[in-house]
This record gives sequence, C-alpha cells and structure tokens, in this order.
Amino acid sequence: MTAALAAPTVSPDLVEHATPLTKAELAARVAADIPPGSFVNLGIGQPTTVADHLDPASGVVLHTENGMLGMGPAAVGDDIDLDLTNAGKVPVTELPGASYFHHADSFAMMRGGHLDYAVLGAFQVSYRGDLANWHTGAPGAIPAVGGAMDLATGARHVLVMMTLFAKDGTPKLVPGCTYPLTGLGCVNRVYSPDAIIECGPDGAVITEVFGTTADALLARLRDA
Repeated sequence: MTAALAAPTVSPDLVEHATPLTKAELAARVAADIPPGSFVNLGIGQPTTVADHLDPASGVVLHTENGMLGMGPAAVGDDIDLDLTNAGKVPVTELPGASYFHHADSFAMMRGGHLDYAVLGAFQVSYRGDLANWHTGAPGAIPAVGGAMDLATGARHVLVMMTLFAKDGTPKLVPGCTYPLTGLGCVNRVYSPDAIIECGPDGAVITEVFGTTADALLARLRDA
C-alpha cells in the first residue's frame, strides 16, 4: 500500500460531454489517442477491442504477449483460425507483414522498452498512477499476473481502460492502492465511460467527463 495523495483536481481545459461512452466508443477513443506508427500491446479483456478501431493506415503495430507483431482486428466468421489468437485466446486476424516469434522474444520486447504503449485493464489505479491489476487479494481468488508487470514497467506509456466504480459502488480510482501492486507510478492516463483522467506524481487530473459533471464525479469519488 502506498501513501495517499489529495483528491483529484479538474483541468482548466475540462471538456464535458452529454452522455457516457459506450464500450465501443471508449475503445475508439483510446485508438484515436494512440499516435501513428506506435508499437502497442493490448491487455487481455476490454483493451483488446481497441484493435477493432485502429485505422490500418495509421501504421500502428500491435504486439501480442504470445509472440506476434502485426495483429489485426478480431476475427469473425470465415476469418477465424483457432491457431491464430491473441494472449487472451481470442481469434484475431493478421495484417500484411505480420511476424511470429518465440514467447521469450516477445517478453524481451516488453521488458526492453521497445513498446510505445500498453493498454491494460485494472482493479485499482491510484491518483499518482500506481497500478493493481493482477490480484484482488481475496481468499480463493486466482492471481493472473501474466505479462502485466513486464508491460507496466517496460512500455513507455501505460493507458488503463476501466470503470471508475466497482459493482458495489466503491471507487477503482483511489488515493492509494489496497490491492497487490503491479507497478508503481506507471499509469499515464485512465479511460472510463465517465471520464478521462491523467495520473502522475502530483496526483490525478480530470480532463474530460461524459454524462456527468466534474463536481458530481468528485463527490462520488469522495463519498463512496
């Protein structure tokens, strides 16, 4: 558990939108914010949907933990090949120029600082950007670290896609993580259906809200 910071602040350039983002809109927004030509790893779960919204002309190259460069969108219908999947076992397509390599080489890319972006899910993110996404610590819960620690520390930028509140209403954006940590100070930005939030050493800054106001969101984070 890390020391807590003060509550999030609101950017002077805050942008407010009338409605919350759908899952597809959230994935499209993350895709739009990835610079052309970037090398990117998409974590298991919701982050994999970002692949379906990337412009092929952008030159973004997707890396998979299980040993592929040049992954395309999810495979459907006749394009499904059960021997061609991402790290989450979801059938995917390959783009022209795709390549395959040993699992160890894939992790060498992750650990060696060769990825520009990693897009991950999370159980908790602290205001300063600490990440907890591999274990809740609950008795009987199955830990699933995979390559999360390698990505969190090896990628130049880490983006998180998550809801801001758990099913019981407790915040997942927290002053200090209470779940086992994946990485310290590694998250640059959180994308959620309700808000986009920058994280860093000085704390969290709300830059955009969707279907709510910054004041209402801050009140909910404080009162939960």
